Amino acid sequence: ILFPNPPPVLPHTPSLLLILSFFLSIFNFLLFRLPTIMPPQLQSQSQKGLKVIQGDLSALPPAVREFVETNVTLCQPEELHICDGSDEENRVILTQLEEQGMIKKLSKYENCWLARTDPMDVARVESKTVIVTKDQKDTIPSPLGGGVSQLGRWMSPGEFDKAMTQRFPGCMKGRTMYVIPFSMGPVGSPLSKIGVELTDSPYVVASMRVMTRMGKAVLSALENGEFVRCLHSVGCPLPLKKPLVNNWPCNPELTLVAHIPDRRHIVSFGSGYGGNSLLGKKCFALRIASRIAKEEGWLAEHMLILGVTNPAGEKKYMAAAFPSACGKTNLAMLCPTLPGWKVECVGDDIAWMKFDHHGNLRAINPENGFFGVAPGTSATTNPNAMATIIKNTLFTNVAETSDGGIYWEGMDQSLPEGVTITSWKNKLWSPEDGEPSAHPNSRFCTPAGQCPIIDPLWESPEGVPIEAIIFGGRRPEGVPLVYEAFSWQHGVFVGAAMRSEATAAAEHKG
Repeated sequence: ILFPNPPPVLPHTPSLLLILSFFLSIFNFLLFRLPTIMPPQLQSQSQKGLKVIQGDLSALPPAVREFVETNVTLCQPEELHICDGSDEENRVILTQLEEQGMIKKLSKYENCWLARTDPMDVARVESKTVIVTKDQKDTIPSPLGGGVSQLGRWMSPGEFDKAMTQRFPGCMKGRTMYVIPFSMGPVGSPLSKIGVELTDSPYVVASMRVMTRMGKAVLSALENGEFVRCLHSVGCPLPLKKPLVNNWPCNPELTLVAHIPDRRHIVSFGSGYGGNSLLGKKCFALRIASRIAKEEGWLAEHMLILGVTNPAGEKKYMAAAFPSACGKTNLAMLCPTLPGWKVECVGDDIAWMKFDHHGNLRAINPENGFFGVAPGTSATTNPNAMATIIKNTLFTNVAETSDGGIYWEGMDQSLPEGVTITSWKNKLWSPEDGEPSAHPNSRFCTPAGQCPIIDPLWESPEGVPIEAIIFGGRRPEGVPLVYEAFSWQHGVFVGAAMRSEATAAAEHKG
């Protein structure tokens, strides 16, 4: 207790008054002085043995260090690894994943790997993906007559705090916490944003190195600036309570992917799969970025970006909005059949767009790689993607051939005699089995710079000028295949009103 005035004088007890005044002085000193003179440090006794196996914790920007230390206290990892994004670090991470049985080298290709996940962890979990705001109306509209909204899920701050308490304390025991500084967009671009992801999954580290610009250069660009805080755990502290499936750690019963836009935080627990664990992708580049964009006057959209050049040499850039698994990657890497036309790819999934000082809408691809749906991708449907993925690629839940290659439905590729197929469930497979060899949402994670038709300006800090927007989806019947809006206003209406079938990219079946 701090007295606003001197303590009352107790009659005939001068010694008691002196003792009381002495202890009040000590209490005031401890309360107000020590926090200002003691440097930031790990508070939990359980972390005295924390081993920093790479990087220098004290060299991190103060806000990043505070973020790391707070979550070391919460998650209690055994080791800390601050990622630098180097080739050597990547080799070490891939070797570690191979030794743990999480990935397998594909001998047919250069530096390509295959991961098989737990069958319970194969897609984004929309039913467990929430936005945390004080008021529900700030997240989703309330359906007429009640019920579950089709436009997202809301969680109150109180519910979120309970969910965090249930999941995260001690969730990284026995594991390594990786600190991943990453940039969405070219490092230093005025359109780019920086994030820091903390994860206990080396698979996430390897994938984030492909999908984002990651490492020392990002920390140098950040200095003391703002960044999005991302926390991820597979939710399997060591020692394990039950055996893993396919050596893939996950906790599907407690999976939660939460976004706190007011604090620019992302929290993910229980899933190691792409969109749930690579927090720079949908979580940051679309959900949190759309809130930042609203505040700053730009747009974060689920759109591909491509450049089209006509026979006269005139080039125009376009953006196209399709849901996942509806052909964005195939369109972004289109091979024109019309003589003299050329298509070049800027990005296949996400566009950040902003009007420049001349009033022109410009866009960047905030990602550094392609996280494409494998089934249906072939030399016929997308030869440029097939040429991109033959090196430095991490495949997830595709089938494997006995000669060290990959296979999936729609590949349209005949196998040499005697070559067998092992399915994504790690079982010998034949077409007579009655189920696909590759999961419908199996993926390739590959560097965008390897694409044969990558646009020369795909990393331009200013972005490319957008002159048209295409809206699309998967609708096998009931609407024309292609139609043009009468005006910009009509186009906005048509785009906002479009629907698409559910696809394998979410946990429910379409």
